[in-house]
Amino acid sequence: MSTAADIRIALDLPDEESQALAQFVKRVTWSAMRECAVDEAECYQIRAAINKLQSALADAGYAPR
Repeated sequence: MSTAADIRIALDLPDEESQALAQFVKRVTWSAMRECAVDEAECYQIRAAINKLQSALADAGYAPR
């Protein structure tokens, strides 16, 4: 059985886009994620990825209240 390895994604964004993205991932709702997912399991995966993105943005100084 094959397991997926973690990957690193490097991304350069202007300040305004970083702030907007941080606001978006803070505000996106479960319902919006569920609409884009094929099933509930994928929705949980999307939420987990968004949580990691929020952490990376916060580490870079973009953590909206």
